[in-house]
Amino acid sequence: MAEIEPLRALHYNLSKVGPLSEVVAPPYDVIDAAQRKELLGRSPYNVVAIDLPQSEPSGSRDPYEYAGEQFENWQMLSAVIRDSEPAIWAHTQRYVGPDGVEQTRRGFFCRVKIEEYGPGGVRPHERTHPGPREDRLRLTRATRANMSPIFSLYSDLERAAWAALEPATQGEPWGEATDEQGTVHKLWRVADPQTIEAVKASTRGKELLIADGHHRYETARVYAQELGGEGEHQYVLMCLVALEDPGLTVFPTHRLVKGLDSERQERLAQALRENFELEEVALQEIAPPAGTGRLQLGYIDAHSQRPWRLTLKDQAIADAALAEHSEPYRHLDTGILETLLLKGALGLSDEDISHLHNFGYARDTQQAVELVQSGAFDVAFLMRPTPVAQVREVAQEGENMPPKSTFFFPKLLTGLLFNPLS
Repeated sequence: MAEIEPLRALHYNLSKVGPLSEVVAPPYDVIDAAQRKELLGRSPYNVVAIDLPQSEPSGSRDPYEYAGEQFENWQMLSAVIRDSEPAIWAHTQRYVGPDGVEQTRRGFFCRVKIEEYGPGGVRPHERTHPGPREDRLRLTRATRANMSPIFSLYSDLERAAWAALEPATQGEPWGEATDEQGTVHKLWRVADPQTIEAVKASTRGKELLIADGHHRYETARVYAQELGGEGEHQYVLMCLVALEDPGLTVFPTHRLVKGLDSERQERLAQALRENFELEEVALQEIAPPAGTGRLQLGYIDAHSQRPWRLTLKDQAIADAALAEHSEPYRHLDTGILETLLLKGALGLSDEDISHLHNFGYARDTQQAVELVQSGAFDVAFLMRPTPVAQVREVAQEGENMPPKSTFFFPKLLTGLLFNPLS
């Protein structure tokens, strides 16, 4: 069973470093060199200096070692301080999603006992790759802390955890930050023992489904095994959000392919004719509507640049192609697309998909279409969002979805809290 606990967090000393917005950052894996420079221009204490490490100016030292020394120095200067008592941290994110609708997502930060993936405890939902795991492990060894949280989901039909935390959110937050997308992040420290016990009771015996941060969880597990024994290193920083929270939304990530020769183009055309009903649509209607039932895709290629709606002719086609998978997986849009078209007709391998070799992603319809119209990619497949219930069903079968089957929006910021491991 998943075990949650309050934490004696490390966090920024706002009286020393200034506004929280100046020192937090997006997740490290979406930051390029220009944005890293811009973030450091806001404050020398911006978390990107540690979470996306570079070697010292002379370049003579390992960047992770240098990041660890910087983080320790921040603590010596009281730019980062540790709480004297354990607490759970209530968290809200007010945002406007890609669909233009304003929402508020509610959750809380805590630490979670590390365990092996399995039923009733912590479950993954997507495949991961070794490169990011090695990078995060080296950073964890150097800083002896979780620098960024894992985003996980749990079931709370009565929304009891938030009911316990909500009174604390009526007061002024401990910190507030607005990111580049306009999302307003707020944090409240909740140290009241009765409230903490109520939150723990509402999650007791619940399964946790990792929504974002699989690499970080697997890194934490390896680090805990390296050190062995009991201690703070056996826990990892998480933000938990109830599956029933009305502000929990999932958006699609679209697929793009390039480098198609005439043979693969013909194989793709044949697979589309055999397996899909094809309907030409207006460009503004290329994105398939959200829903369940037979797979629907939007499609456009660089040759004709005509937008299409693809509908799987019969679920039996997917059932046969994915016969070795569970029933929920056989209804998964990204799984069907990957098997029938990406790997089947186009011959992409797991390595091609993992390392973006002639393969790519787009987070919105406009970007996907423009990348094909410009000739940067040969074809685009426009996806429906994966329902949260389907994410849970596939995970409960012990299966992992293809990468980026879900886009939980918004992302959690890095730098709101740190979890010390020693």
